[in-house]
Amino acid sequence: MRIGRLPVDDQLRHFQAALARNPTLTDVLARAAVLALPGWYLVAGCLYQTVWNVVTGQPPEAGILDYDLAYFEACDLSWAAEDAVIQAGDKMFGGLAAPVQIRNQARVHLWYEQKYGSPCPPHESTEAAIDSFEALVACLGVRLEPDGRWRVYAPHGLADVFNLVARPNPVLAPRHVYEAKVSRWRQQWPTLTALPWAAAENASD
Repeated sequence: MRIGRLPVDDQLRHFQAALARNPTLTDVLARAAVLALPGWYLVAGCLYQTVWNVVTGQPPEAGILDYDLAYFEACDLSWAAEDAVIQAGDKMFGGLAAPVQIRNQARVHLWYEQKYGSPCPPHESTEAAIDSFEALVACLGVRLEPDGRWRVYAPHGLADVFNLVARPNPVLAPRHVYEAKVSRWRQQWPTLTALPWAAAENASD
């Protein structure tokens, strides 16, 4: 039976096992736990793309451009405060095979429209930010708790991750962001099933 059709608790075990095969990812998790940023998660691409690699028989790190580390600190929304965290992260994550991109999700609304052309309401938490990512399969977060337990945030489940299915998430990201991502994904994972943006528009009617 395909993993995407297993009960959720079984999928979670397979999900963690797949991620554990990516040494850069596990190293980032371990170092991020030491950094201990508020509300932090390792998010999105590095997670589902590691699983896609495992499912399709590619090296676990193939096609992963970077590792996105999200956190939430609403007490100081200045660029200086976020940059101080980024600089600390540069020291913590130095020497890894791919860069680690650190972003304060409490600040996203300050720059999102200029970069992507769509307004972004302030996020209330890291989880709320994850909910707005461009595809449902990207709405993922993992962090390592102090007791060594993995905390997984997956509001849309894991079936699409294991089944290599991308569905647009029109909550925030505009259409061109989703379509650009799909174009790149298909080059690395040609067996990906990507639903068109029109499917999201019809679902919201």
